[in-house]
Amino acid sequence: MGNSDLRSLASITELPFAECTGSTVAVDAHNWLYRYLTTTVKWTNDAVYTTNDGTEVANLIGVIKGLPKFFEHELVPIFVFDGGVTELKDDEVERRRAQRHDAEEQLEAARERGDAVAAARLEARTQRLTETIQETTRELLTMLDVPYIDAPAEGEAQASYMNRIGDVDYVGSEDYDTLLFGAPRTLRGITSKGHPELMDLEATLDRHDITYEQLVDVGILCGTDFNEGVHGVGPKTAIKLIHQYGDLFAVLEARGEHISHADRIRELFFNPPTTDDYTIRTDVNPDVDAAREYVVDTWEIDASEVERGFERIESSMVQTGLNDWL
Repeated sequence: MGNSDLRSLASITELPFAECTGSTVAVDAHNWLYRYLTTTVKWTNDAVYTTNDGTEVANLIGVIKGLPKFFEHELVPIFVFDGGVTELKDDEVERRRAQRHDAEEQLEAARERGDAVAAARLEARTQRLTETIQETTRELLTMLDVPYIDAPAEGEAQASYMNRIGDVDYVGSEDYDTLLFGAPRTLRGITSKGHPELMDLEATLDRHDITYEQLVDVGILCGTDFNEGVHGVGPKTAIKLIHQYGDLFAVLEARGEHISHADRIRELFFNPPTTDDYTIRTDVNPDVDAAREYVVDTWEIDASEVERGFERIESSMVQTGLNDWL
């Protein structure tokens, strides 16, 4: 989910939409989808997003509620989906699986005792991006003419690469690991209330007088999705240690510490698996009627839950000349 310790180190400022209108954004699709999936499940009756055969497609509500903010501010999203899980992330995946299993047991207990509040909270924690959720999201994005690509591994790494080489203006993600993957500019909270936050890599490095490589070392010392951090080392201490010793390996040697596969983890951030097999489109022409039929008729979503989102998309097409962007 990203190293939240990095927030205290990152240079983050509010960015008015007026300053990024007309930009392209590589969206970490799994991060964005999971956020909307958990929110929808937490605050929506499950009958609204569950078909007659029991298939849950809360993601479709999330997509329709989240996309209008992009359209209304003339931001062109390119959704980047995760590919295969990196071997070094196996422990993190297993940890999350165990947490979800525990939450599922607690959910069943809450339902048995009739605790609706606890059940709603736990339902959000048990969500996973199933194959159906990923497939239906892709199909809906296609109808709305929103481009997407499949990363060879981590979606945030691919999105960061696209930003780093200048193919997109921003990465869209709530994770702080985009800093470690070298994304120059990350937009957080694009589809939340108010203006988004800009997380600036160069400003972060300047603030702490470190290099990008040293920032990665700081992240590894604190802990990432690929490793546990060094016990007792938080972000401020990690910065001090890197200033004192220069790099990760000198710190570990001086403290008599060890991080398994530290060299591979560093290399994963410096040179993650990425692809250049994509095309950036800036013209978007949504077929709202087809999308509405797909969501409401095909997947049996209550029309009242998504109609406002469809209306906002249609309105943005008129107001911004959506298919004439950039």
